[in-house]
Amino acid sequence: MAVYGEPARVDPVPGGPASGGPVSGDPAFGGRDLCGEPASVGPDPCGPDPGGPDPGGLDAGGMNPGDALRGMLLTLMKDGAVAASSRFLAAADQLRREMDDALLDRTVSVTMLDHREETTAGYGALYMTAPPLRLLCDVLLDFSDVRRMCAAHQPIECAERLCRLAVQLAGLTAIAMIDLGDQRLARSFFRTARTAADETGDRRLRAWVAAREALVPLYYGDPREAAALARAATDMAGRKPCVAGVIAPVVEARALARLAGRGRREALDRARIALDRAREMLSELPPADTANTAFGYTERQLFFHEGDALVTLGDYQGATRAFAHALRLYPPAEFLDRALVMFGEARCLAEADEPEQALRLGRDILVNLPRPHRTEIVLHVARGLADSVAARHARLPALRDYRQAVHGDLRRDALLTA
Repeated sequence: MAVYGEPARVDPVPGGPASGGPVSGDPAFGGRDLCGEPASVGPDPCGPDPGGPDPGGLDAGGMNPGDALRGMLLTLMKDGAVAASSRFLAAADQLRREMDDALLDRTVSVTMLDHREETTAGYGALYMTAPPLRLLCDVLLDFSDVRRMCAAHQPIECAERLCRLAVQLAGLTAIAMIDLGDQRLARSFFRTARTAADETGDRRLRAWVAAREALVPLYYGDPREAAALARAATDMAGRKPCVAGVIAPVVEARALARLAGRGRREALDRARIALDRAREMLSELPPADTANTAFGYTERQLFFHEGDALVTLGDYQGATRAFAHALRLYPPAEFLDRALVMFGEARCLAEADEPEQALRLGRDILVNLPRPHRTEIVLHVARGLADSVAARHARLPALRDYRQAVHGDLRRDALLTA
């Protein structure tokens, strides 16, 4: 199982450091690493000898790994304290991969697949606690490895396991893209996940992809599309208990609530029926599925999403109880959902005609949320709170200050230390 902050894989990708961190200075990313940071500059300890010709970089295909290793040796003879560069580590990794290919004859070992599956399961467990962009870097690096393995001919049993890994990694990447606010990439990775799921022939896996994909239009698009995707996921999931069979009716209830708005008794009854159905199926899932927030579904998520549907439909007391129950179940380190749950509580205050308290709570959430977790989805919900208050209290003085905080007009340091 991968432990965040420690090496997440045994075999890093070409060009990446041995720890599995992001690739620095890879030309494929325009000289920037996967997290968007500028690539390091300065002398390369694995670069060509000043007196000899430049043999080119590894990515250009002009350098033999041995050249990079010999260059490192020459550099160490001049300065024994020099640190290993990404080019040196890439050369070492390329040699290891070539040996793997020779030993395995372009097939994937069962041991390697076991390790990949354990690592991917670890990513699912880390989804709520790790900074989204940092986790995304590790997931994409492993996704690159799985892509390389899928490109080679594999035995049927290995090919199916690789496709499942591709589904999970592509799906988790798409979920992270939702958090970061990139709808286009989220939909693209979900499309890739669907393609990989089709290769497995597993309807429940395809249903999981569809149910998760419904979150894109739920947050950023048309609730009608979200409801349609959720219904399609329900149909694919079938009657037997599975993760998608829980997620899909919950997403549909939230989407229908957005379409109906406040005060629609019929819509409220339909939402409660869907939530009860999801709760019943959740109780029948195995513990492994009810302990994972990304690839499974948990009780705390159900209370959070129940509160979201109820507050949208005008049941503020029921929503307040659901949000409070969710917060009691969420660990303090699960920053993302806790922030969204507390914004739900702020919505309850706003709808109960306590706008100043709602805005104060919303600003406190932003102030206390660590910067790496202050992603677009949080700001999207925060802006929604401002719009909700402005619809009835447009001239409220606290509204202007709150919007300044949301839009970053205040200095970030002031937000962190207020």
